[in-house]
Amino acid sequence: MGDQNPEKMLVKGNEALAMAAIDAGCLLYFGYPITPQNDIPEYLSKHLPPLGGEFIQAESEIASINLLLGASATGKRAMTSSSSPGISLMQEGISYMAGSELPGLIVNISRSGPGLGGISPSQGDYFQATRGGGHGDYRMIVLAPSTIQEMYDLTILAFDLSDKYRNPAMILGDALIGQMKEPLLRRRPEKIDLPPKDWALTGAKGRKPNRLKSLYLQDGELSEHNWKLYQKYERMKREEVRFETLLTEDAKLVVAAFGSMARVSKSSVELAREEGMKVGLFRPITLFPYPEKALHDLSKRVKRFLTVELNTGQMVEDVKLSVDRDVEVYFYGRPPGSLPTPEEILEEIRKYYG
Repeated sequence: MGDQNPEKMLVKGNEALAMAAIDAGCLLYFGYPITPQNDIPEYLSKHLPPLGGEFIQAESEIASINLLLGASATGKRAMTSSSSPGISLMQEGISYMAGSELPGLIVNISRSGPGLGGISPSQGDYFQATRGGGHGDYRMIVLAPSTIQEMYDLTILAFDLSDKYRNPAMILGDALIGQMKEPLLRRRPEKIDLPPKDWALTGAKGRKPNRLKSLYLQDGELSEHNWKLYQKYERMKREEVRFETLLTEDAKLVVAAFGSMARVSKSSVELAREEGMKVGLFRPITLFPYPEKALHDLSKRVKRFLTVELNTGQMVEDVKLSVDRDVEVYFYGRPPGSLPTPEEILEEIRKYYG
């Protein structure tokens, strides 16, 4: 795949994600409006039809996810996007996609909850995203961008991983990442080479019909299918873990944060270093598969971790499960409605640095 000359531009995170979808070869979008992700369908509604693509504003999020399921079954790259309550409505369809081994991208630009909540940024959907969210024994690939460039790059990666594993993938952002503007380096491919999909429903001329399903009624059949899915998720854990570390080589305390809170925490770590405190940052990029081993290895020499989240405590559970048992894990959360400043997180660092 060759690239044309990269384009530099100043765009919103939501727009960068929509551009990436087109550059990844996705020409099918199904969705329903909800703030704060509306820039995504707005952009795609304008740019997909001239490219020969299809934009459908469905009557609901339930319709959106089932349209995605159907489009994916034909072997085409397709996506949907929403914000927290809308993603909740999609959970049954996501479970059906995972059970039927269908790829597809679901984007959650999270807002506040529970319930109707509000439109301010939140990381309260971490559990929903990383534990599957719907019924049954399944997982999703979950990527958490922290910059506008990553909104672009990780969206392309999400499509690739979704196809590779025949499994739904999610971009988990929030209102802060979706609505802010930053420089973007857009790399449009000259040619998009998508992987062959011999399982797709493209008509059965000259071959036996393909069957895609999540219903297994024969004795032992469903158990066998679930173990097959399990092996796929274990392979993801071996091959697809992604994370970033900053100043952890000599750290005595490490801040663990993802997405938008990793941005704020990075500034706090730099402020702590200016004060002479040996503090580092650990940022998971894949929330599933979670970088358990990397965090465990780090905890063999760092005995204090501070998890920072825009919620009342979710990823902190994965941090506690990953680190050595003699490690102290602290938590600083901010329920939705306001954002912590780097100075406020620095105060927490001072408190636990010792």
